[in-house]
Amino acid sequence: LCSIPLYKVLFFSGEPHDMKPKKQCPNGWTEYCNRCFIYVFHAMSWAQAQRNCDFMKANLASVHTFEEYKFVQHLIFNSTHASQQTWLGGSDAQENGYWFWIDGTQFRYTNWCPGQPSNYYYEQCLQMNFGGHKCWDDAYCTKLLSSVCAKKI
Repeated sequence: LCSIPLYKVLFFSGEPHDMKPKKQCPNGWTEYCNRCFIYVFHAMSWAQAQRNCDFMKANLASVHTFEEYKFVQHLIFNSTHASQQTWLGGSDAQENGYWFWIDGTQFRYTNWCPGQPSNYYYEQCLQMNFGGHKCWDDAYCTKLLSSVCAKKI
């Protein structure tokens, strides 16, 4: 879950006040847990999607909790009115079986579909909303999918 920033303090009125200006997400982005997220409709390979995120000073999104996964699913559904298969920032291309997030955060939470990741013929990139369970699957990095980018506020 998100933690309350240290700069939030309670004054005698009991109302929270910001001691520094609140940073906001750019237009078209959605804020969640001190990060900004955007759904990118255009289908691209995983590497192209990451380059596109990088152009926006972001990375393909990392997901660290079930609640965050549900938020990303909701973001996609609100944008497409469907549960589109979508790239996230996970990959094991550097070392088979060792999954990492492209933004450098630790890969602890997982939501793999049953039998996944399979590494079937070198599937090394993480797609979400796969199959009936709408869970994670390792896919060919050249597959063309939409994506979700994220950046810190």
